[in-house]
Amino acid sequence: MDNVKEKTACFSGRREIAVAEVPRLESELFNLVKQLAERGYNCFICGGALGFDTLAATAVIHNKREFKIKLVIAVPHKGQEVTWSEHHRKRYAHILTNADEVVYIAEKYTHGCMQARNRFMVDNAGLLVAYSDSATGGTAYTCAYAIRQGVERLYM
Repeated sequence: MDNVKEKTACFSGRREIAVAEVPRLESELFNLVKQLAERGYNCFICGGALGFDTLAATAVIHNKREFKIKLVIAVPHKGQEVTWSEHHRKRYAHILTNADEVVYIAEKYTHGCMQARNRFMVDNAGLLVAYSDSATGGTAYTCAYAIRQGVERLYM
């Protein structure tokens, strides 16, 4: 494993999070990113989706004030936000503006672009931080892929 990958963490988690759960997750993610930065992680890849991805990206942005860390947003396809509410589109635009790099997996939606995005994140990271309690769906797929690739996993 090369040094860049060893110092990179990616995030995968549920899109829908109970409102009561958000403050706890925000705090835990902020502290986790801080701890990882202190351990030498200097690049964080987030999937650009609503929910956990948004919370993780925001935690990285806040920690960029204290640490020299990089935020990469891996977007499954251009225009993914067109059906989102105005509030979510504004938050997404803020995240993209504060990202050091935005990677678009596909020019437009295609079958499998979400899984391709998830594989991209795992293929470029040494650690996957996952938040899900489901045995199915995108995060379960990503965790299974990370296991096959020998990528360390941390479950929240």
